Amino acid sequence: MNIKILTPEYVIFEGNVNSVLLPGKNGEFHIMKDHAGIVSSLVGGKVKLFTNSIDETYAKHFTKENDKDSVFSYPIKSGVIEFNNDKGIILCE
Repeated sequence: MNIKILTPEYVIFEGNVNSVLLPGKNGEFHIMKDHAGIVSSLVGGKVKLFTNSIDETYAKHFTKENDKDSVFSYPIKSGVIEFNNDKGIILCE
């Protein structure tokens, strides 16, 4: 599935991932391939991408969660996600 993470200043990430874990108002929620369409607000926390690797262009924005798993995180203050047909756009601060 394709995910794009945008801030007012930068494109933080654009690429294919296995899944994404997001900080929602009622707790974290996980979006995986073939997930139903969704539009949701996001609260402060970490956007976690589950992917084998991140392109060097975007890697500087992310922290690798641990050496064992391929989980990369990016901290946000707030935001919104729109996800449909295995494509998601995350607009965040």
